[in-house]
Amino acid sequence: PGPEPVSLWRAPLQEVPWALNPNDHFFFVRPIAADVVNWPLADYRYGGVFFSTDIVHTGIDIPNLKGTPVLAAGPGKVVWAGYGLYLGGNNPSDPYGQAVTIQHNFGYQGKKLYTIYAHLDSIDAIIGQWVNTGDQIGRVGTTGLTTGPHLHFEVRIENNSYFATRNPELWLAPPQDCGVLVGRLMNTNGSLLTYQSVVITSLETRQRWTVNSYGKDTVISDDYYRENLVIGDLPAGDYQVSLRYREEDDPLLTQITIRPGAVTYFTFRGQSGFSTGLPPTPSPSSWLKFTNP
Repeated sequence: PGPEPVSLWRAPLQEVPWALNPNDHFFFVRPIAADVVNWPLADYRYGGVFFSTDIVHTGIDIPNLKGTPVLAAGPGKVVWAGYGLYLGGNNPSDPYGQAVTIQHNFGYQGKKLYTIYAHLDSIDAIIGQWVNTGDQIGRVGTTGLTTGPHLHFEVRIENNSYFATRNPELWLAPPQDCGVLVGRLMNTNGSLLTYQSVVITSLETRQRWTVNSYGKDTVISDDYYRENLVIGDLPAGDYQVSLRYREEDDPLLTQITIRPGAVTYFTFRGQSGFSTGLPPTPSPSSWLKFTNP
């Protein structure tokens, strides 16, 4: 499909924090303004594989012209600014290039939250500085391991570590007319399917999106959804979801509805096919002693 149109007006984001489900956590605004592209690169989402390597993507990439302002996705304190986010020190060969880390003044389930802004051309913040939502902290660039100008954005929980990321599309507030599709794809035995291609087709407009399930290593699923596939910014409406489980078989199909500001969830398990509906909310461990008096 061709690129989505960019105009001076897009549907406003849901106000943060936003959660229609008690397990949702849309806490952050977009780190790029709405008058330019501020949605993820479609074919290299969280959990994607970097070309022919085994490097699994730990964030989302938002392509934009070099020099585009980068904004704080939420309030907090700058705890990193410069080269060396991954390798340490002031190392200009760091794969993140020039980067900023914000430790936010709110957390999730008692854990700290961090956001990462990488590959910056320039940095407009210093370590220790307090920033508010929407403050400019840098500009889009090509520093570090890149193939073109873009912002690499991550959400980290508890630790400011490459190994503590979560899917940013489950943390960035959706536009008011859009929702998020989340899936858990497994084989018949219940093991996660990696690199599984899924096609999502609007039954109204016939527009198609293709998204792949996560790679094998590094990325961490949400504690509640336990997903290995996410695609956000889907316009509200009815969709057909299809995938080819085995090459020799016809595609398997199901129908889902995307609702504004909401998460639509499905699972797929090999020969058992699709099922829909949110996962059950686990009971706190403190309740368990009362279930069998």
